[in-house]
Amino acid sequence: MALTYRERAEYIRQRKLEYTGQKIKQRNDMDTDDDGALPMSDDFRFIPLANDSDGGFYGYVAQSVNFTRLLDVYPLYVDPVELIAGRRMPKLIRYIGDGEWPTKWPHHIASYEHLIEKQELYGITPGIGSSQHYACDYDMGIRLGFTGLLDKIRSFREMHGPDRREFYDAEERVLLAILRLIQRHVDYMAFLLSVEKEEQNRQNLLEMLDCNQALLKRPPETFLEVCQWYAWFSQMGWSFNDLAAGVQIDRFLYPFYKRDKEAGILDDEKATFILTNLLVLNPDYFQLAGPDIHGNDMSNEVSFLVLRAAHWLNSTANITIRLHDRIDPRLFEAGVRYLFEDGNGWPRFSGDKGLMNYVKNRGIDRQAAIDRIALGCNWMALPGREYPLNDCVKINVAHIFDRCFHEVAYKEAPSVQKLWDRFLCCLTEAVQVTAEGIAFHLEHMHKVFPELVGNLLMHNTIEQGLDVTQAAEFINIGVDGCGLAIAADSFAALEQRIERESLLSWNQVTAAIDRNFSGPEHERVQLILKSSGRYCQGASLGDKWADRINREFTRRVVDTKLPGNAIMIPGWFSWAFMAELGRNIGATPDGRKAGMPITQGANPNNNFRRDGAATAMSNGIAMVQPGYGNPAPIQLELDPGLKAEEGGIKRVMALLKGHADLGGTLINVNILNRERILDANRHPENYPELVVRVTGFTAYFAALSPQMRQLVVDRMVESV
Repeated sequence: MALTYRERAEYIRQRKLEYTGQKIKQRNDMDTDDDGALPMSDDFRFIPLANDSDGGFYGYVAQSVNFTRLLDVYPLYVDPVELIAGRRMPKLIRYIGDGEWPTKWPHHIASYEHLIEKQELYGITPGIGSSQHYACDYDMGIRLGFTGLLDKIRSFREMHGPDRREFYDAEERVLLAILRLIQRHVDYMAFLLSVEKEEQNRQNLLEMLDCNQALLKRPPETFLEVCQWYAWFSQMGWSFNDLAAGVQIDRFLYPFYKRDKEAGILDDEKATFILTNLLVLNPDYFQLAGPDIHGNDMSNEVSFLVLRAAHWLNSTANITIRLHDRIDPRLFEAGVRYLFEDGNGWPRFSGDKGLMNYVKNRGIDRQAAIDRIALGCNWMALPGREYPLNDCVKINVAHIFDRCFHEVAYKEAPSVQKLWDRFLCCLTEAVQVTAEGIAFHLEHMHKVFPELVGNLLMHNTIEQGLDVTQAAEFINIGVDGCGLAIAADSFAALEQRIERESLLSWNQVTAAIDRNFSGPEHERVQLILKSSGRYCQGASLGDKWADRINREFTRRVVDTKLPGNAIMIPGWFSWAFMAELGRNIGATPDGRKAGMPITQGANPNNNFRRDGAATAMSNGIAMVQPGYGNPAPIQLELDPGLKAEEGGIKRVMALLKGHADLGGTLINVNILNRERILDANRHPENYPELVVRVTGFTAYFAALSPQMRQLVVDRMVESV
């Protein structure tokens, strides 16, 4: 008996759960995106060819040769029940160095050792050697197809001299290997078709076979073909260096959807099933809706089908709806309804008003700001035109505060003003050394880790024979602040409890911090400090200090120069590094103990207030947006206290719209039942299907480390 599309989608969902369970056993904790990859077979072997004495492989030749060797042994994946072939499995970047991210930099090729002392002194994550974190122009890809891209490489190679030949040969080598991998899948499909007896599976295999044979010869022409083309390229980008930025998927697919429906070869059930296939293969970051240049909403029928497909899959997804004044209210409500109904932390929502501040940056017009879409954990990118390296460069202001506190508080006649002056001095130095690290990365990255897959769909790269790090039209590097609440609440506690109220002395505070708030006397000091005016309480001292820190951080990042056309753009985000970034920070005057995690990006300290916490957090974070188009997301774990049908949807919609109207840029939200998440934290093995949005990404709760699970639980706020 033939299966319906919905039944086939459920089959895919169950298989994903099985694969995820196997990956958890293989990898233990996975504190990162659920990447859609399949568990690797124990007998898979790949040994890269080193071109360096340290055992690594660097540069155009070595990277391209090893990637093509990997693709030539890449495991095949064709399931007769599905409609899109290929799955993510091994990736080249994991074979470099110790396999950890970010990849260790080979200082003997180009050294930044002269920067390391200050980077460590100020708690800087420099981003040097970090790969991808930009967005490809997939419209270019489907316009040219793989064969058209190959012709483009060969054409421009003839126009340049021998000094660019290494670049073109590497790009050609990669593209030919991609075509060979597709051909191997085509051959495998033909074999499966020859032995398959079940008629529905035979028809399915035949459709996949025709689709992939076509992609070997020409650009995609149908809805299925464009989804399969995207899947192949996305899989290759991930397999090379984790490239996972997607597209404005509703706009991207709509012409093919409309044409196929008019031709009678596609209906909404089949389109939803194809999208389900795409989402399970590639949980990339996709945007829906947003305004066009005239302010009209760009959502369409595909927008709703993408949400429906994610609902069918009922798993991890990274879908963002861009909120603006004329958004289709039905799409907005559908998105929030799925937050309640599936409880998987998707979709999330971006705010058009705040994102349009991108026009403040050099060379950016309104159309470019509109085209810059949500494609990462906290970040936006202009597809094909911008190299932003977003979510890679971090300045930990909590670390800077800790250093300055120990310089000032233990000297004669300390004061909050002296501490602030020292903080600003160190912040200036921190931003400067960050800029020097970025300049180093831009100068040397192509020699070590060139962007061989992404280069294929970026403007100016193939035309000039240069890596995207050199050739991008806009090199607008994102610089994220971290630990805002730690610094703001620490300044506020010192000002309020010592200088305004005289409840504590500097000696009492330093003594308590020296002893990590242990012992009755020092615990009392901790309680007094923690009960001071906190960031996000509303018109508090903590809010005042957060605003001051944000303004000074923003000004320094924007004003500090980079070489050439490169600039830095400020934001606030810690990714999932809260524990790591807090490990080397001592106890702080906000009451935090030594070595404990820092706060997430622009989020307040946990338990900053009880009543109306979600609204207060929304208002507070909206006030510390740097204002240049890079997000300072709100990370919200919410038990709204109402079910969807009891008005919960309307209340959450009002909260989201309110934050966007205030200039908020990105809302990462989980709708969670408090008792359920607490029990899942105690017994994760009982909740294999529970998905949460950890920071910007979604993951299976059971796959996270105990510490990361606790961080999610601790962020819970109740009621809107």
